[in-house]
Amino acid sequence: MERRLLLVFALTFIVLLISQPLLMKYMKPQPPAEEKKQPAATQPAPAPAPPTAAPAAAAPAKRGKAPEKTSAPTKQAAAEQETVIENDLYKITFTNHGAQVKSWILKKYDDDAGRPLELVNQAAAAQYGYPLSLWTYDEGLRKKLADALYVTSAGGNTLRAPADITFEFSDGSTTVRKTFHFDHSYVLKVETSVVNDGQVVRAMPAWPAAFGDATSLAGYAAQRIDIFTGQSNWHGGEKVTRHAIKAVSGGATINGPFSWAGPADQYFGVAFMPDQPQNAVLVTLRNSLDVPKDPEKPQGEKAKVDVLGAALGDTSGNVSARIFVGPKALNVIESINAVPVPGQTAPQNLRGMIDFGTYLGFIARPLFLWLHWTQQHWVSNWGWAIVVLTVIINVVLFPLRLSSMKSMLKMQKLQPQVNAIKKKYEKYSIRDPRRQEMNQEIAALFKREGANPMGGCVPMLIQFPFLIAFYSMLGGAIELRHAHWLWLHDLSAADPLHILPILIIITTLISQKITPQAGMDPAQQKVMTFMMPVMLGVISWPLSSGLGIYWVASTVISMIQQFWMNRTRFGREMRAEAEKRARKRDK
Repeated sequence: MERRLLLVFALTFIVLLISQPLLMKYMKPQPPAEEKKQPAATQPAPAPAPPTAAPAAAAPAKRGKAPEKTSAPTKQAAAEQETVIENDLYKITFTNHGAQVKSWILKKYDDDAGRPLELVNQAAAAQYGYPLSLWTYDEGLRKKLADALYVTSAGGNTLRAPADITFEFSDGSTTVRKTFHFDHSYVLKVETSVVNDGQVVRAMPAWPAAFGDATSLAGYAAQRIDIFTGQSNWHGGEKVTRHAIKAVSGGATINGPFSWAGPADQYFGVAFMPDQPQNAVLVTLRNSLDVPKDPEKPQGEKAKVDVLGAALGDTSGNVSARIFVGPKALNVIESINAVPVPGQTAPQNLRGMIDFGTYLGFIARPLFLWLHWTQQHWVSNWGWAIVVLTVIINVVLFPLRLSSMKSMLKMQKLQPQVNAIKKKYEKYSIRDPRRQEMNQEIAALFKREGANPMGGCVPMLIQFPFLIAFYSMLGGAIELRHAHWLWLHDLSAADPLHILPILIIITTLISQKITPQAGMDPAQQKVMTFMMPVMLGVISWPLSSGLGIYWVASTVISMIQQFWMNRTRFGREMRAEAEKRARKRDK
């Protein structure tokens, strides 16, 4: 039996590995139509030519003399004006005051009030800077660049992507040029250069602080900084360094090479993709912000949270890169390729923005593709797709559960003989060499009777990775955000009526009551019968509704399976053994 169980585990593992390319080929969601129109958008553009003042700054200074300051013609706007760039995916509002973004609306996603999602965290941006502003190590220069009125090529018009917009500023000592190119995708091209007193300055395009979808304390807690080095681990996944809030230092510099990096939260993110990964530099930003404890009471009690951001630079000073700003939807981020780091030629997409788990990602990602395929081809509702997937998984794993129970029963029947052997050797201390003879006798008994002491554990160990992978997959799927099912209006959020946690308690209690526990002490069984459901209910109380659906559906299916098993000869034998053990203990 042990050999058969190990064979099942090995075959399961091999099938999972073999299925990876098949899943990628047949189940991979197609990229949005908007991105198909512009395949060239994902290709790196050549590095920008430096401004006219840059060569003078790059020329070596004569020994013993300070570099001469150059004076450039002034170029400043007379008043603030806004320019709108939009396509089918977003609507971006630029202001020439700092040449930065005041609003970044994602048209295909909405906020908690049902309005198009504003990705700029207005409260944080007002204090720490707006998206695509320039970050420098010199705080005075940083403020100067953010307060300047730039001359824009768009002239305050509304542009339809694909489009280009350029911002220029010069006051004689500081010359700045920022160029942006937009296409039909979530990716934009950025080229920046800053020359101050004749010297090229490392001024970095930044996403300074958090995202607009963060409205709760839990939303802010999900922030992190991701850095992708372009290396692959043993199961073919992406090697992504994920820096949680506590691990991020404000103003810290991280040198390349890396293919992409940037801030992200649970469902949205920014990925800076440098044209020269070997010269890339990332500065991590961390600041504090006071937010309402209850989002529905903006003037109520406040809580202090951290907001994360990042800025991309280049060792040469001038920056040429592409920037992804949008949802962490698998079909979107897998269609965008970054420039590979030196030594790797394969395209490096943004799949690593989704955290499927460090070790079980090779299971979680196929599960998500399967769930996505089910929602597209079988049922149109994500909640029912979770139910269908849960039914299939539980049916497939039922033989393992049955095998585990049979092994438990066989071990229970042998328990009196095991106790007799232990009693024969109890007079010897644990360190006595003769204790080894006791283990040998017990092992011989198991072998003679065909029992496997691990038989009840191995099937559960095979199921456990699937359970954890399902948990990881549902926890990060943006498709569940604001998805409806029955009374639920957001499968990514906790059940507001707490019906699912209550159902988890009730169904787990019934499942405990109808499942024979032949190898458990009756007193312990009574405690577990009530403690386990309550504990699971408390754990599931704040979890997402999608996970709650999976949990309840899985428990209900287990109950149905148990009802059937209780009416079989094997089930009656299990109950008889449990009652026999209880009678002996009562005596």
